[in-house]
Amino acid sequence: MTEFWIYFNIGLKHVLDVFAYDHILFLLVLTVPYDFKDWKRILLLVSLFTLGHSLALLLSVFNIIILKVNVVELLIPLTILITAVYNLITSGKSSKKDSITFIAIITVFFGIVHGLGFANYFNGILDGKPTDKFIPLTEFALGIECSQIIVVIIALLLSFMVQTLFKFSKRDWTLTMSAFIVGVVIPMIIQSEIWHK
Repeated sequence: MTEFWIYFNIGLKHVLDVFAYDHILFLLVLTVPYDFKDWKRILLLVSLFTLGHSLALLLSVFNIIILKVNVVELLIPLTILITAVYNLITSGKSSKKDSITFIAIITVFFGIVHGLGFANYFNGILDGKPTDKFIPLTEFALGIECSQIIVVIIALLLSFMVQTLFKFSKRDWTLTMSAFIVGVVIPMIIQSEIWHK
């Protein structure tokens, strides 16, 4: 049971690390178009991220997929940017609520990219054969899932307060937060190490 808490805690801290805020930015931009009543849809998206993240770690454990760190460091803010721009384009349109196919694909892709970015660290903390890493990977994934749910609940509470207290419409809140996140990730993309080689 102690080992469970070790890897669960690593997963929890992996998302809640304020110095690695790219994950939190993605969860914010993913959540901002939704309300508490959309909890099933949000849970599906969060779980798709965890699935993609876990799949990438599993593939890296077996040396099936390995990406260079500088490529991953560029792809992470790009997926955030794509999601934010998608929100800007679709905000207030009824089709946004009808289909989540595009955002689901981006969410799985972001999970895979983020998982590949974490793969070196994860493989470094675990000894043994690849098959020995399956249980710790599952425990880590549960920590990721729980921490993402915490971030999503906080984001939904913030959204509710802003819309209630400051009388923001859902559309205006989505546009404001998505534009803010675009402003945060563009410098991340520009400063990526991939451009400096």
